[in-house]
Amino acid sequence: MKKLILVVTALTFITSNAFSQDNELDRRDDISLGLKIGGNYANVYDTEGEEFDADAKLGLAVGAFLSIPIGTYLGIQPEVLFSQKGFKATGSVLGSEYEITRTTNYLDVPIFLAFKPSEFITFVAGPQFSYLLSRNEKFDSEFGLVELEEEFENENIRKNTLSASLGFDINIDNIVIGARAAWDLQDNKGDGTSSTPRYRNTWLQATVGFRF
Repeated sequence: MKKLILVVTALTFITSNAFSQDNELDRRDDISLGLKIGGNYANVYDTEGEEFDADAKLGLAVGAFLSIPIGTYLGIQPEVLFSQKGFKATGSVLGSEYEITRTTNYLDVPIFLAFKPSEFITFVAGPQFSYLLSRNEKFDSEFGLVELEEEFENENIRKNTLSASLGFDINIDNIVIGARAAWDLQDNKGDGTSSTPRYRNTWLQATVGFRF
């Protein structure tokens, strides 16, 4: 009987100690700030099915995030990112083949609702507000490479775009590995008078971050 009491007491102590250590590692109730860096795999699509085919391109994604808990399992996670999107496309003019690579630089501000079923994983989803900072185009043909930094102040291009984004974060101590899928909810053209083909951005994003 004494041995049984000793065993139960020892198991209770070990379980209590392990639970206490897990709670120390669990930061779901903490407000935290973090930095992240990674890349976008971006492309464009046409919601009205016009003949506009494009290939995906890689771009940079870098910024910061803030985790604000609403209890243990829910929270708000706003982020601010410099985010490169765009596309690649090919064509032909007077029998000469060319390739165009368009890079659009955005300031992205997603505001996520975060669901935290455990301290190791966080699911996020929410709206995103994007502001177009600049646009770069490269034309590559048999005549050479031409690079242009577009001046679009007089073009009717939408600079403020509403998007949607969802994904997850894997939390390993202070390291945060994130994955997102996002797409524009508005066309890039304002009232449709711009000479730029109508399209919406869509992109996959992978990042590695550090939470302070």
